[in-house]
Amino acid sequence: MLTDEKDIKIIRELAKKYMEIANKPVQEERRKLWSGHFSKKRTRPPVILVNGYWEAWCKEMFADKNLECEDGFFRGFERVFKMRILFDEAGDDSINEPWIELAATQEGTWDNHWGIDRQMTKSAQKGGAFHLEAMIKDWKEIGRLKALHHKINEEDTGRKYARLSEAIGKIITIDIVRNPVYLGFMGDISTDLATIRGLEQVMIDMYESPGELHQLLAFMRDGILRNQKEAEDAGHFTLTSGSNQAMPYCNELPRRKPNTPAKRKDLWGFFASQELTLVSPEFHDEFMLRYQQPIMENFAMTHYGCCEDLTKKIDMLRKVKNLRSIAVTPVSNYRKCAEQIKKDYICSYRPNPTDMVCTSWDEDRIKRIIGDAKDAFKESYWHIMLKDVETLQGDVSRLKKWVDIVRSITG
Repeated sequence: MLTDEKDIKIIRELAKKYMEIANKPVQEERRKLWSGHFSKKRTRPPVILVNGYWEAWCKEMFADKNLECEDGFFRGFERVFKMRILFDEAGDDSINEPWIELAATQEGTWDNHWGIDRQMTKSAQKGGAFHLEAMIKDWKEIGRLKALHHKINEEDTGRKYARLSEAIGKIITIDIVRNPVYLGFMGDISTDLATIRGLEQVMIDMYESPGELHQLLAFMRDGILRNQKEAEDAGHFTLTSGSNQAMPYCNELPRRKPNTPAKRKDLWGFFASQELTLVSPEFHDEFMLRYQQPIMENFAMTHYGCCEDLTKKIDMLRKVKNLRSIAVTPVSNYRKCAEQIKKDYICSYRPNPTDMVCTSWDEDRIKRIIGDAKDAFKESYWHIMLKDVETLQGDVSRLKKWVDIVRSITG
């Protein structure tokens, strides 16, 4: 009990500090900015930082050893609040919403949501790459896969909610997230396909076992569609379920609001296929996009792409009826992307973080690269997203300095 009292005091103070940020008038200004931007209105290009606990510098800075709460449950919220407060200091166009998310307990985890545990070999080097081992090495084993139904453990979810509500429920709204397990990367088919068959094997399958691969893709598509429909029928999609890797606002959509049931037709959907970046547009279409489309088109509008090169796939993506935003990544040719996209879609431009903040701080380099991007996207609707920052070389102030430089160039 004494531990809980200490931890509760810590997160209460953080919740109060965060709510001061969330209630600033600038948050509404940012909502209007993003809403107009994604409605293809002429605005200044929004600037956004996307960082998470999975990145090396964040993981070190917000590691358990650097946090104060002793209980893991409260420590998780301490981490969220402290990360949001830190990033707010950078002054980008991220919206700090006046609520905190609590994930419901449901069937399926990141490492097991097709009935088989994810298999991987980790590097002996700290921070090194891992190798995915195929779950299904023989097509005869495909029957081992299990597409999950949407199932929430309300009893356990209620216990977590009661505990958090008692601690900070009078300070901040708690948004209970009952999203289906197959959503985002876990619902784009591509991410899981690589773990089920192995990344290299998928590309071999396109030539040697196309029939079996199509069968697997159809199974995954249908499982995702069923899971999402069950969640929607249960009222578990809400106005905070939408995602587009930026700020999921748009004038054509209802405003985000916690604990408010919604249909997929009210929401942004996020899809990608990083695993097929080296595959031709023809094979990408045949062995991925046509299976993603029935899932994508249940949403009001969709964003496509994360870190993959889509330079030669813009025409392929045009067949997605509700496509609104396309990732233009560090490995892509952003001039060629801009020339193809024009004003048909939003360009989510992602400069290479190594050039921006990860290595020796070089303002001239930043200005040169962002200045050239401004010229390339002069006929486009675009925003600038700094993501996948693995290191700041111990200088967190680079984030704010970067935002200020980019804004000085793009307006």
